[in-house]
Amino acid sequence: MIASASVAERHAFLTSLEEVDGALLALPYLFEFWAHPHQLPPEGDWRSWVILGGRGAGKTRAGAEWVRSMVEGARPLDKGAARRVALVGETLDQVREVMIFGDSGIMACAPPDRRPEWLATRRTLRWPNGAEAVACSAHDPESLRGPQFDAAWVDELAKWKRAQEAWDMLQFTLRLGSHPRICVTTTPRNVGVLKALLASPSTVVTHAPTEANRAYLASSFLDEVRERYAGTRLGRQELDGDLLDQVDGALWSLETLEQSRCEALPEFDRIVVAVDPPAGSSKRSDACGIVVAGVVTDGPPQDWRAVVLEDASVQGVSPLVWARRAITAMERWGAQALVAEVNQGGDMVEAVLRQVDPLVPVVRVHASKSKGARAEPVAALYEQGRVAHHGVFDALEDEMCRMTRTGFEGAGSPDRLDALVWALTDLVIARAAEWRVPRVRTLQR
Repeated sequence: MIASASVAERHAFLTSLEEVDGALLALPYLFEFWAHPHQLPPEGDWRSWVILGGRGAGKTRAGAEWVRSMVEGARPLDKGAARRVALVGETLDQVREVMIFGDSGIMACAPPDRRPEWLATRRTLRWPNGAEAVACSAHDPESLRGPQFDAAWVDELAKWKRAQEAWDMLQFTLRLGSHPRICVTTTPRNVGVLKALLASPSTVVTHAPTEANRAYLASSFLDEVRERYAGTRLGRQELDGDLLDQVDGALWSLETLEQSRCEALPEFDRIVVAVDPPAGSSKRSDACGIVVAGVVTDGPPQDWRAVVLEDASVQGVSPLVWARRAITAMERWGAQALVAEVNQGGDMVEAVLRQVDPLVPVVRVHASKSKGARAEPVAALYEQGRVAHHGVFDALEDEMCRMTRTGFEGAGSPDRLDALVWALTDLVIARAAEWRVPRVRTLQR
């Protein structure tokens, strides 16, 4: 198939053709000729078309081309099936930079005689035939109360912070025309709004892994991510485009983690960087878990609230490199201490850290329980709503959702999770135990 051939082969094919009434000029813009099967809308009377795919599987191009197919007519000034389209991304910046002006966005796909004009002050694309597409932000669901549309392209629905609210508001705007339709392009995540959409009888789905679009991706990228993430839940989600179910008995669920997101940060009473060092430094060795977290300790321990601030973990680096990375994270967040597990290397771990900063305050911790036993009280903090995540930490959260009371249900070692457990144990669990001891003794007297 010429669409999957190399750039040189495609160029040779096109230059070998003879021009016939402008057909050769039009060929690069005939998406039906170049598209993969998962990039073409299914037949039938559907309302929502969901394109599930791995990173780089061609979802954005499919969404942009679908918008073209809806607004364009047979000739540049002819009307299409849709006259007013909503372009909905997580933020306005992402709509503009990815959906409109991105390498696979609407402007890149448009033929010269049908290219729309970007009206920045109105956040609107206007085609020569009068059709318009309006940029909308899922970050502000209330902004969807006023406008109305006959079609919508929704990008990365599964990662929206206010997904259900924005999706509900969008449904009320689709009230123009005889048959409003939505195209949803997203990497899957186990979130309620996506699962409900996929279960709807009016939804159709196409699916493809990252490799489906390998002709347009760097081979080194595919080799690297497959080597690193093959066999992991994160790889199945981000590369295979699979919607993952929960591991039986997992201490954390994706729903719990989605509900724990926070944007604003409080003034912390203590911040630490926790390090779970690896046994080796080769590319195939375990990662060095490095997690930053902070806590607010107003009132009794049951009122304390912690926030995970950063996953700075690295893999395949020397001890000096991960030590520098951990101490740089301390400086970046103004951390008071570096919590380091010393099971692997003992005094060597602290010695490496002090090579980078001789005065770094190190809290040495030693694992005397199993990973599941150490993680369980930390998971309880999440269930109580006492831990939030400042952002999305895919690799860390993948490990969290594979940890059970009896152990880790995944390949390798959950080094990021181990670092998270050490950080929250220091910030909340260990300090709460210290807080209670003097009060118990006072009562005994």
